[in-house]
Amino acid sequence: MFMGEYHHNIDEKGRLIMPSKFRFDLGESFVVTRGIDSCLFVYPKETWLKITSKLNELSFTKKDVRSFQRFFLSAATVCEFDKQGRINITSPLIDYADLSKECVIIGVNDRIEIWSLDKFNSYLKDSLTNVSDIAENLFEV
Repeated sequence: MFMGEYHHNIDEKGRLIMPSKFRFDLGESFVVTRGIDSCLFVYPKETWLKITSKLNELSFTKKDVRSFQRFFLSAATVCEFDKQGRINITSPLIDYADLSKECVIIGVNDRIEIWSLDKFNSYLKDSLTNVSDIAENLFEV
């Protein structure tokens, strides 16, 4: 399970240090793709295979299925760590998530999310006002 929040800078070549606590669980190679809410999703290969298997079960004749598959799969990239524990993020993914300097890397159960610092702070600000209502609706007894 991935959890925690870390702050690292992305360099001009698109390289970002992945927290050491996440490296072992990601394995030698893993997938980075567009996430929801203008961030990037990072999945271990095993989790990625489960997700793509579920996507393959959906009917391609449905417009929403085709749209989501294009969004989610077209930018997906298999990544590996370099000797310094960095990953190389492609320019389409950098542009999508608006990564420029300071990044926030968070563990979210079965995935890792990479956010620009500004977008993450904005997301938190908007979400904090509703988090008690969200929790109440999710955990009703």
